[in-house]
Parts: sequence; C-alpha cells; structure tokens
Amino acid sequence: MRPGRTRLALVALLVAASLVAVASVGRIPTASRAAVHDQAGSAAGLQDELAQVRRATARFHSLDGATAAGYQLGWVNGSNVRILTGCVASPTAGAMGYHYINPALVADNAVDLNKPEALVYESAPNGERTLVAVEWIVRSTQSNPPGVSELPSVLGMAMHILVPPPGPAFYLMHAWIWKHNPAGMMADWNPDVSCP
Repeated sequence: MRPGRTRLALVALLVAASLVAVASVGRIPTASRAAVHDQAGSAAGLQDELAQVRRATARFHSLDGATAAGYQLGWVNGSNVRILTGCVASPTAGAMGYHYINPALVADNAVDLNKPEALVYESAPNGERTLVAVEWIVRSTQSNPPGVSELPSVLGMAMHILVPPPGPAFYLMHAWIWKHNPAGMMADWNPDVSCP
C-alpha cells in the first residue's frame, strides 16, 4: 500500500473510531441520567413516606401521649411474661433504647406505615425519655404467640428477624426519624444512643 493511502486509511479508521466513541458517550449520559433520576425518585418517595410517619408520630414526643394511645413499656408475650422492659443495647453497635409497644397494633399482624407498633425512646439527661425512632413489628411463626409465615415489608423494604427464638422472633424494621443515626436511617442499632 502506498504511503498516501496508508495515511488516508489510518485517518479514516481514527474518524470511524471517534464517531463510535462519540455515539457511545452520547448514550451513556442518557442512561446514567435515567438511573440517577430513578434513584432520586425512589429516595424522594422514601423521604415523603418518612415525613408522613413523622407527622403521624409527632404527638408521641410526649410519653404521656404515647401511653394514652395504648403504647406501653415492653411486650407481654403468649406466656404472659413482659419482655423488652429495659433499655436495649448492644455491647458493640450502640443501643436502641426503651421500646414502648402497642399490643393492639402488634395483635393484627399487619403493617400500617403511619401506625408503627413500637416507639423507641432514649433517656434524656434530665431523666425523661426522648422519642428517637419508630419500629414496625410483625410476629413471625416462631413468635409467642405465632404470627405470619410470609415475609412482611414496610417502606418498600423487607423486614427482618433480629432476635430469633428463644428471643421474641419478631419481624421488625426501625426508622430513626427523630434522631440521626450514623449507622443509617433504617439500622437496628444507633451508636449515638446509650443506655444509662
């Protein structure tokens, strides 16, 4: 091949490669924008739902308001034993706090976004209790008394069992809507919460 034609073929090849690259680059940002938009939409939807829960539970900053609505410290299981009456803590992950559970809401084995089965409080320096999180609870087939066999969900996320038998074996999900949790909004334990 003559040098002029070789150069021309090389230029044509570079132009073709450039056009393919430009066409590919043009498609990538569109796909990325769509993915970012979907994630942003999901995040915005979650924030809207959490705002609903905040509005529904704001009245429970008063522990008197919570007890008047049927929430009580701990849970009376099927053996008529009250459990979860102390401050729940992990030796390594932080704490949850005190669980005030509404037995009527637990009894229905259903999830209502705006009616969490438990309200979680921490001790304030003045000895009072401060609302820090909400918790949705559904009894599993291993609970006492037994509950549902299908995995429940809330906020578009599957609930989980944190303490299997001989513990309560509840399906649960926390949302730290009243106190920041460095471990994450939906984490079980909050390293910024401690038990006295």
